[in-house]
Amino acid sequence: MRARSRLMGVVLAVVGCTALLSGCAPPAEDDALVVWSLESQSDRVRATEAITQRFTAETGIPVRVVAVDENQFSQMIMSAAAAGTMPDVIGALPLSATWQMAGNELLDTRANQEVLDALGPDTFSQRALQLTADGDRRLAVPSDAWAQVLAYRKDLFAQAGLPVPDTYEKIEHAARVLNRGGTSGISMATHANDTATGQAFESFALANDCRLVDGAGRVELDSPQCRETFRFVHGLISRYSPPGAQDIDSTRATYFAGRSAMLSWSTFLLDELGGLRADAAPACSQCQDDPTFLARNTGIVSALKGPDATEPAQYGELTSWTVPVGAKREQAKRFVEHMLDEGYPDWLGMAPEGKLPARKGTAQDPERFTRAWQQAPAGVDVKRRLGEIYPPETIDELRTGADRFRRWGFEQRQGVLVGATLGEMPVPHAVNSLLNGGDPAETAGEAADEVRAIQTSLN
Repeated sequence: MRARSRLMGVVLAVVGCTALLSGCAPPAEDDALVVWSLESQSDRVRATEAITQRFTAETGIPVRVVAVDENQFSQMIMSAAAAGTMPDVIGALPLSATWQMAGNELLDTRANQEVLDALGPDTFSQRALQLTADGDRRLAVPSDAWAQVLAYRKDLFAQAGLPVPDTYEKIEHAARVLNRGGTSGISMATHANDTATGQAFESFALANDCRLVDGAGRVELDSPQCRETFRFVHGLISRYSPPGAQDIDSTRATYFAGRSAMLSWSTFLLDELGGLRADAAPACSQCQDDPTFLARNTGIVSALKGPDATEPAQYGELTSWTVPVGAKREQAKRFVEHMLDEGYPDWLGMAPEGKLPARKGTAQDPERFTRAWQQAPAGVDVKRRLGEIYPPETIDELRTGADRFRRWGFEQRQGVLVGATLGEMPVPHAVNSLLNGGDPAETAGEAADEVRAIQTSLN
């Protein structure tokens, strides 16, 4: 989830401006390339600055980086478009936001295609290229990905004789058995205005072949498969989860305190779980004497399966670089090429646990960036390679993640609809309503109607 600890709820202009974005003065350099980045956590902002400073030193092109909170992006980009203050480049852009911009004709698709051609399409994950294209229109150039995973306490599962929780049935059973003695069966985001809520739900929905739309673009949130997903999620959050609405931070805190047996989160969890961040360290009783206790006793499930599906499915988010309309085209293209080539290892290295490379290497060295990613140390206050903390099978799952992801709507070429739901958040609101006594079947129907209304507004 890009909705993770870095969702700071504030917008920060980093270079040349220290106030909130809405109050920032123009950059001193009128010719500065304005780059918005949704990597808004402070350590990642500093890492981005370091990369852009090297770009400026090499090219003479000044860059002003503006860090943007993901939950505020939808409103901000539309305001910028209306005011004629669009950035020249946007980075770490998730798929729904990419398609939102596409639906509003805010992308320079020719510039993005030229960047891809210069770098070489064959050097990228083909799945990533499919998700960032609308037919022959290149909406963005894919950069990196993270996977939604179900973390679980291997020690508690072993003590209770429970199998790996990779199906609806096994997850429900484990949540029921382990929901005792001050420990919740599972933690997942349920807050109405948190993108993490939609991400967690979609991961469970894909597992049961619940789709946002069918091949003809008809909304299917009220299909039998989706109703079953709403029933499943309702049971988990009403019976086996901490009380009240949970957000991205509270769910992680519950698991890290040893008060939850399972957690739906993103791979950005892995450095924190390994005790590599002082501001988000495991706090379970055993962790005081052994900071690695929770990491050693946590299993990771990436692909899940529901009762109505024929095979497991994995949810993941792909983030990209894109050049908007009206940008300083040639400079913007040069910058994106740099961020996906010379600057790419450092970009991946700022958070390798959640930056699985969508570009594997170059024509001359096809595994160059995959190797760089595997060798990059994770963490902020403590640095260690993920391979020193987690077993080889976990690293292999991460390494190939971008090639396997499934997502709502994009496969059916309904990305504009998905992007349009970004501001309204009908699914997070539906999940939250389940906490307030909502009936799962009725909630599924209401969510479907909301999405149909959004779809009608686009026609």
